[in-house]
Amino acid sequence: MSVATKPRLSVMMFLQYGVWGVWLPVLARYLQATVAEGGLGFTPGQVGWILGLAGSIGAVTAPFLAGQFADRYFSTEKFLAVLLVAGAVIKIITAYQTTFVAWLWLSVAYSVLYTPTLALTNSLTFAHLRDPDREFPAIRVWGTVGWIAASWLFPLFWLLSDARLQWLPPFYTGTEVADVTSRLADALVVSGIVAIAYAAFCLFLPHTPPKRDAVERFAFAKAFGLFRRRSFTVLVVASLPISVIHQIYFMQTAPFFSDVLGLRDSQIAPAMSIGQFAEIAVMAGLALLIKKLGTRWVIVVGAAAYFLRYLIFASTGLPVGVIVASQFLHGFCYACFFAVGFIYVDRLAEEDVRHSAQTVFGIIILGVGPVLAAPLLAYLSDIFGTPGGGLDYSALWNTLSVIGLVTAVAFAVLFRDETQPGASLSG
Repeated sequence: MSVATKPRLSVMMFLQYGVWGVWLPVLARYLQATVAEGGLGFTPGQVGWILGLAGSIGAVTAPFLAGQFADRYFSTEKFLAVLLVAGAVIKIITAYQTTFVAWLWLSVAYSVLYTPTLALTNSLTFAHLRDPDREFPAIRVWGTVGWIAASWLFPLFWLLSDARLQWLPPFYTGTEVADVTSRLADALVVSGIVAIAYAAFCLFLPHTPPKRDAVERFAFAKAFGLFRRRSFTVLVVASLPISVIHQIYFMQTAPFFSDVLGLRDSQIAPAMSIGQFAEIAVMAGLALLIKKLGTRWVIVVGAAAYFLRYLIFASTGLPVGVIVASQFLHGFCYACFFAVGFIYVDRLAEEDVRHSAQTVFGIIILGVGPVLAAPLLAYLSDIFGTPGGGLDYSALWNTLSVIGLVTAVAFAVLFRDETQPGASLSG
């Protein structure tokens, strides 16, 4: 591995998640804002379908494109570039659409193209590291940095004038431009432009040729045999409700911050990025946390963090600063539940099916979970709807907090670590 390889891989991760982070935090606000405000006036249920169905189809098709197809016939860096350019074109086209149907199907098409790039960047990185367990986290963390940078720089340079620093999150303020809400759609255009630049950069990534014989023919089917293990079944069943309420966070936090907390459109993405700062901190100490508490209790902490965050969201009498600061819990939500879940699956699966086992687990939590989130959000928005087309967010967040609490308790009672005695994930 050349000296320049790690920096190139770090830049790749930075761009990979920057392309995503520039638009996802603010999309729901733009879609649900009224036409008079400059948005599209979609209902919460429609936003749920746009984000949920797209994410699900992308997660289900990603293994075929990234593994069964790309790994066998194309060099990873070139196929990555092709997917990025195609996705960029769709993203830019989507920014100019105004109907629900157009947004739904273009979002599905984009997800089918973008989701495989997440796996491709990981596999490309692993292919060029001597000690992945030690070296990968230091490279992957640049993806989180890229997300933060994108979610801060877009509003700073495009939604504000006379920007200036301040002590409290989002750590800068200024005068919002007159058409600030309609300008949120430009985040998709910026994402597309960055993706095209990223695709050009891919041509300078380390060459990663296809591995036509790398995937065992029956490994994927064999991975489903893990359901015979109680711990895997309990983990998957618990992951479904958590992935549902995790997805609804991205569907409704931006409108909640705007409509209830009164955050300006330029503040939404930076406020949500507090969660990414926390993710960096928690991931850095995750190995120690697992060693001290064990797998079961770290995952319980993750589920309980969802409960606590949504409980704080529901307590609208709290100061706005406290509710915004609760984004810090996102680091525990993601790292302690999902990251540790993937670690446990890797330890539990036999060596020849570990990749397929991760794929099976990923399809379930990234494919099934989001598509269940869409009808649940539509149902809850009907129940908790208010006159004038609004939403009782306290009732919504309280419901999600109960789901998180029940899942945490059930997991604590039912899960038992089945990895070999003496493993670092004893619990």
